[in-house]
Amino acid sequence: MQKKNSLVFVLVILVVTLACGQGNTAPLEASGGSDSEVTDTAESPTATAEPTPIVHVLIPDELPEKQSGVIGDQDSSITADDKRAPSGDRFTFGRYERPFNANTMDVYYPALDIQGALFYEDDTWLYAQIKFKNNDSSYVLNGKYGFEIDLDIDGGGDWLILVSEPSLEGWSTNGVEVWFDSNNDVGGVKTMYSDNTFTEGNGYETLVFGTSQGDDPDLAWGRISPQDPYAVEVAVKRSILEGDASFMVGVWAGTDDLNPALFDFNDHYTHEQAGTSLIEFEYFYPIKELSELDNTCRMAIGFQPTGNEPGLCPLPPKPGQDPPASGGCPPEYTVCFNFGNQVVCYCIQP
Repeated sequence: MQKKNSLVFVLVILVVTLACGQGNTAPLEASGGSDSEVTDTAESPTATAEPTPIVHVLIPDELPEKQSGVIGDQDSSITADDKRAPSGDRFTFGRYERPFNANTMDVYYPALDIQGALFYEDDTWLYAQIKFKNNDSSYVLNGKYGFEIDLDIDGGGDWLILVSEPSLEGWSTNGVEVWFDSNNDVGGVKTMYSDNTFTEGNGYETLVFGTSQGDDPDLAWGRISPQDPYAVEVAVKRSILEGDASFMVGVWAGTDDLNPALFDFNDHYTHEQAGTSLIEFEYFYPIKELSELDNTCRMAIGFQPTGNEPGLCPLPPKPGQDPPASGGCPPEYTVCFNFGNQVVCYCIQP
């Protein structure tokens, strides 16, 4: 009787054990199936959306035959061996002639030394052609280049169009940026002139075109001129003018120091910090924190200037007149030369 009871007990234990085992099997199989599905999903290649290719509808054509403006600039190559610029570097007035490295000024950059510029217009585009020093070397135009537009003719720029490392293969939007000063602080308190205290402004703070920004993929373009390997051409749609037909334009060349957020530079640096490329200014010489930079005076586009516009290039003399001493410049420091089909005069007084 005792053995029978023991046998019954063992059978009960066995049945319970088998029942428990079967009860655990189903959830494990279900879980295993779920794990398998997760594993398969994880190992499956993830579908990625292909980027939408940019389709360009409107590309600039060749430059118009007739230019709307012309600018000349100093040639620093003639004094580069002396580690100085010949003239034109006037920090207080927002003029820079600094195609040199900082401090030692023992490296001259012909690809940053603007020799002159031409401005063109048609019904769709505004074009600037910026000419650099041709010293028969094999250098590459690999800096930042562009032009600034002053719509209000008050000295404070409104638009800045730049191209970095322009293409040799024709018009391209690569490296092209269009900046706008939406809060009107470029130039600080005294436009074109250095302010007494540092500005709190942020310069050209609104990137309208570039690095995948902007609604119009055709807004601005750049290239190295197909006719002149020492010239950069930049184009932007004239629609940015919003109907304005008169404005002023100045051109720029630089590298890292050509920072849109730091316009105007003489409101973000002191003269002591920036230095100068003119040995005549012994206290400030040489170039220091603001180097590898060149710009020009401004040309009037679409109107006849009076001569009092901020940043304006000296006006050419009228036929039969002697070269003007613009801005009180002594005649011995007034230099005029032919550039294109115009006579351009500059004051080279140190």
